[in-house]
Amino acid sequence: MRRNPRNSKEQHRINERIRVPEVRLVGDNVEEGIYPTREAKRIAEEQGLDLVEIAPMAKPPVCRVIDYQKFVYQQKKRQKEQRAKAVKVTVKEIRFGPQTDDHDYNFKLRHAINFLKDGSKVKAYVFFRGRSILFKEQGEVLLLRFANDLEEYAKVEHMPIMEGKRMSIMLSPKKTGGSKKVNKEKEPVE
Repeated sequence: MRRNPRNSKEQHRINERIRVPEVRLVGDNVEEGIYPTREAKRIAEEQGLDLVEIAPMAKPPVCRVIDYQKFVYQQKKRQKEQRAKAVKVTVKEIRFGPQTDDHDYNFKLRHAINFLKDGSKVKAYVFFRGRSILFKEQGEVLLLRFANDLEEYAKVEHMPIMEGKRMSIMLSPKKTGGSKKVNKEKEPVE
């Protein structure tokens, strides 16, 4: 039974695990070309490095002469950097009733502005309890008013939609133009 190298602990076949008749050898300190596998292993051994299969699906498979532990370390480091650069989006929820009064509305509006300034998305929703479902129109008007009041801070991702007993709207922060760099000319020192 042939084991899939992706499922084993090591992602790549190295040295003795490479069992094809010939390989394409690439790397910094080797002459690139197609070699018998034994010859490629000998070249790697002479340099005190590993023969690592980096493209097993190619015909013939592509191998590189490198220090395998260092190679794995650099791959993990690259993946960690990519995860760190990934944008983490937080969604803050703001809940209204269908007949929310002005004071509560303004209080929640200020919170939404702060959330948007911090870069979070805002999901505002009106929750209908019992017979308040009769006031769907009021809920929609409230959410549209909310979106309109936040127009300078946010853009609407989707208009009010009904999801069970709640009607929601999603707002995402507007992209700011960024910080403008002011060019100051240096004055000569006398």
